[in-house]
Amino acid sequence: MLKINRVDAKDDYILFVELSDGRSGFFDVKPYLEKGVFTQLKDKNYFKQVKPFFCGIAWPNEQDLSADTIAFDLKHS
Repeated sequence: MLKINRVDAKDDYILFVELSDGRSGFFDVKPYLEKGVFTQLKDKNYFKQVKPFFCGIAWPNEQDLSADTIAFDLKHS
């Protein structure tokens, strides 16, 4: 099962992610910012509170993305 080992919030709603299968790269969250609960991520201070969570990532108010979703759109570093 694919997991997120590390996630760091970068500028312009980009996350640097390290996956459990050894891949790493950048994931752009901008396409999600206009969708439902994800609009709260527009607050850059809140956006930076992202953490690995079970098999994906999450923010304090339970917005989350799976490792599979992130892996699909990962831009390699």
